[in-house]
Amino acid sequence: MARILHIEDDPKSRLLVRKILVAAGHEVVDAGTGLEGIRLAGEVSPELVLVDINVPDLDGYEVTLRLRGIPRLAGVPIVAITAEGDRAMSLAVGCDGFLEKPIDARRFPKQIEKYLRGHRERAEDNTGEIHLRQQSHRMVERLEKKIVELSQANTRLEEMMRLRREFLRNLSHELATPMTPVVGYLKLLLGEELGPLTPVQRKALTSVDAATSRLRSLIDTLLDVSSLETGRLHFYARDYDFAQVAARAIDESKPRFDDRRLTLRDGRSKEALLGTGDPDKLRRAMAHLLDNAVKFTPPGGEVAIAVQRVAGATPEDASYEFVVADNGPGVPPDRIAKILEPFYQVDGSVTRQHGGVGLGLAFARRVAEAMGGDVAVHSPPSPALAARGLTGTEVVLRVKVRPRIPASTHPIE
Repeated sequence: MARILHIEDDPKSRLLVRKILVAAGHEVVDAGTGLEGIRLAGEVSPELVLVDINVPDLDGYEVTLRLRGIPRLAGVPIVAITAEGDRAMSLAVGCDGFLEKPIDARRFPKQIEKYLRGHRERAEDNTGEIHLRQQSHRMVERLEKKIVELSQANTRLEEMMRLRREFLRNLSHELATPMTPVVGYLKLLLGEELGPLTPVQRKALTSVDAATSRLRSLIDTLLDVSSLETGRLHFYARDYDFAQVAARAIDESKPRFDDRRLTLRDGRSKEALLGTGDPDKLRRAMAHLLDNAVKFTPPGGEVAIAVQRVAGATPEDASYEFVVADNGPGVPPDRIAKILEPFYQVDGSVTRQHGGVGLGLAFARRVAEAMGGDVAVHSPPSPALAARGLTGTEVVLRVKVRPRIPASTHPIE
């Protein structure tokens, strides 16, 4: 029994060859395109390759040339099996045989056996060099065409990216402008500067105020991501206490925890964690991590928070960490890296259960990187957290400990 790789785009032809060769006691591996055939040839180590000349992406000639460049396939016979190919060209590029379609089902197993036993066809004249040169010209023409297509596609992609950035920037500003009077009048109303409020009116305005705060936070994030993509997001160096920044972010998120009846396990450090950076953006980054945990933890679930200093190999490598872990559904392993990219959501459908636009973690990562750190996502969490029932997702925001300096507003970058 021999393992035979058959590269053919026509399902009916693949099925016919498979039936004949399997009946003869061989193992058949199918590939529907030239690129797939090259990949499988390296994986399955066939003892013979049948290749159709007219296959998608790379044609049979190009596939043969590529296979002949793989050292461990050097002695493997390659047989062209086609209705449209050229025998001389096939032999010139490295094929050891040429079979015309339609194949003769009775003779086919014996023909294959002949090649497996070492039979090789050779060109009858000296036209091989001419055929190779012709094939090289065709390959160069195809490559040139592909380069032009890729260049045009890249130009279109760059233009689309530019338009997206402009749209995002304009949308953010257009949304921010009408928010100013909304927020102003809400404060006047809640402060009863425009007249006393009934309990029902205050409750309604409080709900509107909470929704407005969420909308303002989203607009701020849109503005920041827009600035991030255009390279205009500035970070400022100010003295701050990492623990106090975390406490503020947690306090702001408490109402959402209460709304979903989530238990908050508070593992914050009691000591001051002093450093230098941009506390405002850091607080918002932490708020995004908390918001993520709230969204994906089922009602009545638990979220654990840790705020701590982590020693490094040297004092200069020390860092502060803000850790949020939950017992939600977790993140599939193949999507962990993607969720840190702008606009990516594990479930981006219109019927998704959770809100948001996929900007929070991307913003948090950029803030952490600007302050010498990073954001890491683990799903499931570390064994210590998993043992405590937090089996969903653990997100760690880490910033480098920078010595404190006199307060300033000079950008970090």
